[in-house]
Amino acid sequence: MQQSASRRAGGRFQEGQRASERVLPFFKISCLTERSGETSSLGLSILREINEKTRIKFDSLQMERLCFSAFWYGLILFSSCVLIDITDGMALNANRCRVCDMQDTTCSGSGSCHSECHTARLCHSPEEVCVSIWRKKDDNVTMDTICHNPAHRLHGVLLDDYNNSKCEMKERKSQGSQLYMCSCSEDECNDHVFFSGSISHETPHVPDRVPVENTPHPARAIAPGLASVAKGSGVLKINMLCRFCDVRPSTCNNTGSCYSECDITAICANANEVCVSIWRRKDDNITMDTICHNPAHRLHGVLLDDYNNSKCEMKERKSQGSQLYMCSCSEDECNDHVFFWNGKEKDFQVLFVILVSLVPLLGLAMLVIVSFYLYRVGRQRKLWKTAQVARGRRKGGRAPDFSDVHAIMLDDDHSDSSSTLANSLNHNNELLPIELDAQVGKGRFAEVYKAKLKQGASATGEPFQTVAIKIFLSEEYLSWKNEKDIFSDADLRHDNVLLFLTAEERKLEKQYWLITAYHPLGNLQEYLVRHVVSWGDLRTLGSSLAHGVAHLHSDRTLCGRPKVPIVHRDLKSSNILVKGDLTCCLCDFGLGLRLDNSLSVDELANSGQVGTARYMAPEVLESRINLENTESFKQTDVYSMSLVLWEITSRCDAIGEVKEYEPPFGKVREHPCVESMKDSVLRDRGRPEMPSSWSNHPGIQSVCGTIEECWDHDPEARLTAQCVAERFNDMDMELDKLSERSVSQEKISEDCSVSDEK
Repeated sequence: MQQSASRRAGGRFQEGQRASERVLPFFKISCLTERSGETSSLGLSILREINEKTRIKFDSLQMERLCFSAFWYGLILFSSCVLIDITDGMALNANRCRVCDMQDTTCSGSGSCHSECHTARLCHSPEEVCVSIWRKKDDNVTMDTICHNPAHRLHGVLLDDYNNSKCEMKERKSQGSQLYMCSCSEDECNDHVFFSGSISHETPHVPDRVPVENTPHPARAIAPGLASVAKGSGVLKINMLCRFCDVRPSTCNNTGSCYSECDITAICANANEVCVSIWRRKDDNITMDTICHNPAHRLHGVLLDDYNNSKCEMKERKSQGSQLYMCSCSEDECNDHVFFWNGKEKDFQVLFVILVSLVPLLGLAMLVIVSFYLYRVGRQRKLWKTAQVARGRRKGGRAPDFSDVHAIMLDDDHSDSSSTLANSLNHNNELLPIELDAQVGKGRFAEVYKAKLKQGASATGEPFQTVAIKIFLSEEYLSWKNEKDIFSDADLRHDNVLLFLTAEERKLEKQYWLITAYHPLGNLQEYLVRHVVSWGDLRTLGSSLAHGVAHLHSDRTLCGRPKVPIVHRDLKSSNILVKGDLTCCLCDFGLGLRLDNSLSVDELANSGQVGTARYMAPEVLESRINLENTESFKQTDVYSMSLVLWEITSRCDAIGEVKEYEPPFGKVREHPCVESMKDSVLRDRGRPEMPSSWSNHPGIQSVCGTIEECWDHDPEARLTAQCVAERFNDMDMELDKLSERSVSQEKISEDCSVSDEK
């Protein structure tokens, strides 16, 4: 017995896996019908009374688009940050060099001179360094300044001096001309070039006294007296060679870079002195002086902190009555070329690189967004038409005309109501103008009335809309609130779940109302009492019931959004309504439970032994539900659903002789208690009878097999609701194939008879 149950459980587990891997066509349509109420007349009347923000909140298509847009905007922002970081790092690491094509120069090939190039820009890559090329052919002397990657040959030569901080010219081999080249890795270092012999690296004699010499020419020759030993260090330091001029007028305007216009070069008197330039503006007078200065001492009240730089970058200093800039540096004659650096030019180039790099990314993102939007719109339209064609076939009529918006929403008899804002609450203070008509049902917690909503016109031309009102007394507030909270979940919307319109608190009457769609055929139990159903009706009722329960139990909608699973816990034929197209829709969620992950075991345990005793699963009757696994609650719903399927099957004309309607376990009294059901279900292991004559019909035989697997005593051996829905879908597909085969056979026989007559 246990082995056979295990085999059945294993087979059902594999079948459940196959069912979960397939996409249910019915579920695809349900994803569409979540939004299909937007054009109905009842929705237009409710729209005036429902808060617009709530409508937007529960519009699933809007939410999908919002989530998709947020994803792409986040991706673009993240990519931009990464790109900015990369490009900014690349731009800041790239050298800034003088860049000019070949031009005439006054450099004579000895001493030092300037390139006479006034164009500076950032190199394309951080690997490139600054290069100057001096060439003399006959009496023509030219110079060009470029950026170049030293890993590549230039004029057939690999540059090996690119790590220098200044551009020291070296003669290179060249046919027909004299060629000098130098490379360096400091910003604009290729502007000031030094020819061999202008700088000596020999260690000079250190005299007792260091003289100061002024030379009109920038050439510097190390002679006795030009070096000193730092006090107490024993380290030999060569005195700096700086531009040295008193205060004189200047054309520098404190932007970009400029030259000091000082043509006197001096050797600093002390080895600790560095080159300094001072720019001052007072009124309209601009002056500049270039000096040697020891940074350990204050200059104009300021200690210089940038003396280790290789170039003279001006910084504004505090000064009374004038604008003062100063810079210091530790390279020979570096105070001749000064830079008023504010970073704007480099920032602009970095920004330009970023913008250019982002254009393809933004274009790609827009292309993906537009493609996704067009795909979604096309897919929804296709599903919409498929749903309506299926509905028309199910009723035996033609497919609806999609030019009529009411044909999309209402059944042919207009018995079912819809709303633009299903699953929305009425946040307005005014109560809807509703007139109660007649009581159509009564339960433990509430009474149900047919009512007229006196606002707008119905699709049939009536001056009102017919709705259903479920009225709770003040003592049943918790039951009303629980059902309202479950109905308010936007993801609950489904063809096989009762359409919820709004909820109201009637404080004067001390009542709480739930306003839903009205279905004149009543609940399933009443319908089965009055009607015998056909095999096709059984398939429609059973399939829609399974799909509705599967939607409740699912943790995701077919649109891909996460969804909180819900268990009904009081599933029975009187809590299921029959719609105009003979499909079922679930109602009465007063005992429903949202299986939220935040629920603790104690909270689940406090939910109690609830439901109707006749439809209680064995584990509910003996209070042994596995609280550690929320799937256990779903399995109790499946057991109850199997009893409802048995009720529908017992009233189907395909089983042969149809008896009067009888509820499950009809031999027990009308309203059995829990103890009575324990005797029947637990002690006797009894189940409703299924006569052997039911197996004469292949379809009924398949349904009976499914019912038996759903009311198995072992909860884990039962099928899932989704698996049951899939079986009904497979059953419909097989019957369609059989009908097509029979039609084709009839056609062949007719053709044969015609040929025989000939």
